[in-house]
Amino acid sequence: MTDYDKLYINGAWVPSTGSGSIDVVNASTEEVMGSVPEGTVADMEAAIAAARNASDAWAAEGVEERAKYVQRIAEGLKARMDEIATTIAGEVGMPIKLAKGIQVGLPIGTTESVVNLVKEFPFEEEVGNSLVVREPMGVVGCITPWNYPLHQIMAKVAPALATGNTVVLKPSEVAPLNAFMLAEVIDEVGLPAGVFNLVSGYGPVVGEVLATSPEVDMVSLTGSTRAGRRVSELAAATVKKVHLELGGKSPNVVLDDADLSEVIGKGVFACYLNSGQTCTAHTRMIVPREKMDEVAEMARAAAESFPLGAADDPANLLGPLVSEAQWNRVQDYIRKGIEEGAELVTGGLGRPEGVEKGYFVKPTVFKNVDNSMTIAQEEIFGPVLSIIGYEDEEDAVRIANDTVYGLAAGVWSADQERAKRVARRIKAGQVDVNGGAFNPIAPFGGYKQSGNGRELGRFGIEEFLQVKSLQL
Repeated sequence: MTDYDKLYINGAWVPSTGSGSIDVVNASTEEVMGSVPEGTVADMEAAIAAARNASDAWAAEGVEERAKYVQRIAEGLKARMDEIATTIAGEVGMPIKLAKGIQVGLPIGTTESVVNLVKEFPFEEEVGNSLVVREPMGVVGCITPWNYPLHQIMAKVAPALATGNTVVLKPSEVAPLNAFMLAEVIDEVGLPAGVFNLVSGYGPVVGEVLATSPEVDMVSLTGSTRAGRRVSELAAATVKKVHLELGGKSPNVVLDDADLSEVIGKGVFACYLNSGQTCTAHTRMIVPREKMDEVAEMARAAAESFPLGAADDPANLLGPLVSEAQWNRVQDYIRKGIEEGAELVTGGLGRPEGVEKGYFVKPTVFKNVDNSMTIAQEEIFGPVLSIIGYEDEEDAVRIANDTVYGLAAGVWSADQERAKRVARRIKAGQVDVNGGAFNPIAPFGGYKQSGNGRELGRFGIEEFLQVKSLQL
C-alpha cells in the first residue's frame, strides 16, 4: 500500500483542508493499492496563489539555471525508475515488460530533451525594427490523464518549468500515485517554493478551479474531448490560453500493394498497446475490400497470440483495463458493434477464459465494419479493432477522414512515396508511414476535435510562451 495523506503546495507537504481520500485500485487484482487526498477548492486556490507568488522570481531565473533543475528532476525519476514502473503497471494495467520503457523511460527522455532544446531556443529575434521576445505565460494549470500518466505530466511540466512558468498539476484521480512520486523527486531537487504544486482530486471540483481562476494564465489538458470542451467553456470567461490534446479514432490505411504478412500484426499491436487505452491507437484498419477475409484471419491470429494476464508478470503484453467503469464502457461498445451488424472475428463480451480477477477484456476484432457504425466513430479505449473495407485509394482517404477526430493515423504501402502522398491527405496531426517510429521531439497534437496546440520538442516549448514585440 502506498498512501499519501498530504498535498504538495508552496514547496511543502501539507494536509488537505478536506477530510476525503481517493482509493487507487490495482487494475490486475481489483485490490486497493494506495490512496491520495481528495483535494478541495480551497486546496487548489492555495496552490494557485503559491504559483502566482513564485511566478516573477522563477521567470527571472536564467534559462541555464532552470534547465539544471529540470535535468535534476530527470535524474531523480531515473533513480526511481523500477519503483515508478511497478506503480504505473498496477495503476494503469500496462504490463511491466512495456511499462518500464514506455511509462517511465519515455517521460525521462522527454524531460531530458527539453533540457537540451531550451538552451538552444531563440527566446529573442530581430524582425525589422522590432525585437521579438518570447516570455513565459505565467501560471500554468496542467490537467493530465491516467493512460500514460507520467508521460503526459512531463510533456507539460518539463517545458513549462524550463520556459519560466510556475505549475499547478491536477493528475487523474484514477492513476495519481506516480504524480506524488514526481513531487517527492521535485522536493528533493529543491525547486523554489511555489514553482511546482500538486493537488489531487476530481475534475469537476479542483480541475474546474484551474479553468476558471483569473490567476491562472494557461491551462494545458490531455483528456477526453468532452473534458476539453468543458475546460474551454470555463476558461473563456478569463480568455486564458487553452491547450488541448484530446481523443482519437485513428485510421490505419493498408494500401493494396502493402505486404499483409508484415503489416497486419503490427497494425493489431498499434491498436492493442496499453490494452487499447491509447489516444493514438490505430483502431480502424482500412483495407481493400477484396482482401477483407484474408486480413481478418491474420488479425484474428495476431489478436489471439497476445500473452494476456496480470501486469506484474513480465511474460505478458496485454494487461487489464484501468477500472471497472472502463471495463463496462468497453463491453457496451462491443455489444453495440454486434447489434449494429459488424461481424465478430474473435473476442467479444465478457472476461477472457479462466480470468477471475482484474479488468480484463477479450482482445476483440470486428470485420466488415461500416464507418458509420458506433464502433468506427467513437473512441472505445479498449482492445477492439474495426476492419473496414474500401473500394480504391480515394475511398480509403475518404473513410480515414470521416470522423470528428484527427489525432493520428497510419499508412502502409510497398511504395514509400505513395504512402507519403496518402499520408499528406489524411487530416491528422501525426501519421506513421510504413511503421515509422514515435519521435519524442516531433510535434504531437491533433486536428479537428482531437485538440489544438502541440506538445514535445521545440513545438512543446513554444506552447508555453507568449510573444512580445519591442519596436526600436
